[in-house]
Amino acid sequence: MPATTPTPDTGAIERIRTLALVGQTASGKTSLAEALLHRAGALGAPGSLERGTTVSDFDPMERRAQHSLNSAVMHLEHHNTRIHLIDTPGYADFVGQSMTALEAVETAAVVINATTGIEMMSARMMEWAQGRGLDRMVIVNKIDAQGVDLPGLLEQIRAAFGKECLPLNLPAAGGTKVVDCFFNTEGQSDFGSVAAAHRALVEQVVEVDPAFVDRYLNDGDVDPRELHAPLEQALREGHLIPVCFVSARNGAGVAELLNVIVRLLPHPGEGNPPQFYEGEGEQAKELHADPDPAKHVIAHVFKVTVDPYVGRMGIFRIHQGTVTKDSQLYIGDGRKPFKVGHLFMLQGKEHVEVPCGLPGDICAVAKVDEMHFDAVLHDAAEDDHLHLKPLPFPVPVHGLAIEPKRRGDEQRMWEILQKLVDEDPCLKVEHVAVTNETVVYGLGELHLRTLLERMTEVYKCEVSTRPPRIAYRETITAPAEGHHRHKKQSGGAGQFGEVFLKIEPLPRGAGFEFVDQVKGGTIPTQFIPAVEKGVRLALDAGVVAGYPVKDVRVIVYDGKSHSVDSKDIAFATAGRKAFIDAVLKAKPIVLEPIVKVEIAAPEHAMGDITGDLSAKRGQVSGTQSLTGGSIVVNGQVPLSELNGYQARLNGMTGGQGRYTLAPSHYEPVPPTLQAQLASQYKLKDDE
Repeated sequence: MPATTPTPDTGAIERIRTLALVGQTASGKTSLAEALLHRAGALGAPGSLERGTTVSDFDPMERRAQHSLNSAVMHLEHHNTRIHLIDTPGYADFVGQSMTALEAVETAAVVINATTGIEMMSARMMEWAQGRGLDRMVIVNKIDAQGVDLPGLLEQIRAAFGKECLPLNLPAAGGTKVVDCFFNTEGQSDFGSVAAAHRALVEQVVEVDPAFVDRYLNDGDVDPRELHAPLEQALREGHLIPVCFVSARNGAGVAELLNVIVRLLPHPGEGNPPQFYEGEGEQAKELHADPDPAKHVIAHVFKVTVDPYVGRMGIFRIHQGTVTKDSQLYIGDGRKPFKVGHLFMLQGKEHVEVPCGLPGDICAVAKVDEMHFDAVLHDAAEDDHLHLKPLPFPVPVHGLAIEPKRRGDEQRMWEILQKLVDEDPCLKVEHVAVTNETVVYGLGELHLRTLLERMTEVYKCEVSTRPPRIAYRETITAPAEGHHRHKKQSGGAGQFGEVFLKIEPLPRGAGFEFVDQVKGGTIPTQFIPAVEKGVRLALDAGVVAGYPVKDVRVIVYDGKSHSVDSKDIAFATAGRKAFIDAVLKAKPIVLEPIVKVEIAAPEHAMGDITGDLSAKRGQVSGTQSLTGGSIVVNGQVPLSELNGYQARLNGMTGGQGRYTLAPSHYEPVPPTLQAQLASQYKLKDDE
């Protein structure tokens, strides 16, 4: 595959552009990237999704699925300008890969399928790009498809994203070409007046500059070639969101899109700079990186890949300074720098070695084990406390308990999971002590299925999965007393210990208190810790249904001992069983975790979603309307009722719904559920 190796004279930041293609799956982002690479001469022929020959979808799993699972970085040259492209996944399960791409570019291009219109991911990416202060544009793809209503779609775009969405070009000749509306004052299009579109664009741009407003009012028009500064300001402030029409399939508008990127989109010195902070917490100070090649280096790692053969690779955007081969760079607050042995620009899976990277360039270094996502690379020791404003990643809530099929592979499985989590900020793995399970969390069933396939295919690690256990709790609702005499005689020295105790309920969340009120030495002081140990063993193991007991005060007030047979083990056993005796008399209940749920979905599904939550013992606390015909439903629901919820939500929303969870509190389970849980548990007897 041909690959472009940039020459040093292309390095001026004024001749660098960075663009992320974002939006819903099947909008044609990967095909559009291929068309742009081919048109610019970086490819001899555009690749095909069906044949698995595209530059960006190079992973075998992506080729099999015929859609992107990871973001892919590419670059091309057009009119002596280097354009960095990032192709991103369109499924909501892989949104973490799309969001991190926003950290590396000046412009977010939301690609919309002309046949399906604005979909959930299109609206979400537009919102996130706005939140990061990026220049935004809309690319309407597949304009040559049969039966598309392009005038209606343009109105839909403007209704969803604002009146500042204006076409830079319009389809012509039945979608086989496009006609420019910014530099052209007249021409023929399939819909709309080119002159009217030109006038609307100029009026929108000059509004940000009073001097140009006066000229426009006096002269009736302004030469678009003079509008670079106000255009750049309008894009930066979101006062203009250009709309371009293309067909990646027949090539219509592709050359024109390249010209738009080069002539109209911002270079690294013009876009809104990313928000860096120096220091932590409330003491952190804002810091703006200066895209000056002569200053010290500040770069941000927005993507990490871990390959079993190549090793760990960090992909970073340079915001300040110049990175060269042999540069010495620090990673975050690391005290020891690493040497850049080889500096790459990526062309999908191809690594193109380059002599240097300048502000705006997207580069990569390999085989640096300390490299991690969101790290700031720098060459000055005083920059060790720099970090970017965190991205608002959705919380991974779809969990699977996971264990290796082969005994002894636990440590290896954990190490593999850590590598996969390092690559994706929306994956999380943890060991849940309460249930003694390793649980991996993702954004949905597809997200986790992809992780499991990668473990099997790439790392050859076979695992078993099951839904994670719900972390129920037990507590008491009334005070009670408990007693147990432990006496064991089997020849020789025996065991003896007797404990009397009282238990009282504490407020929810108070935990556990142990109080020693023994008087007169009826339980010798040296055995009190053994009594507490026995009580804690019963607390951890549970009494009613095998779940930890919480929010209880235990008061030990009396007992008996034997001068020869009393031992720690005897009082530990007596304390444990006296506590169990008391709990069974104290009206024990099982508590279940209640979580806050936030559901984003199309507006038409609101009735089904709220009805389903109510049927699952949930409560709706509020709803909110978003742009693009979407709504957010907030509520609370028992965690146990959300097993398989994404599949139910997919059914109600046509696959467009997503939800996030946050812990809220614990509440008693219904009596029927408590009886069911208790029937499945048998209290252990260690005698």
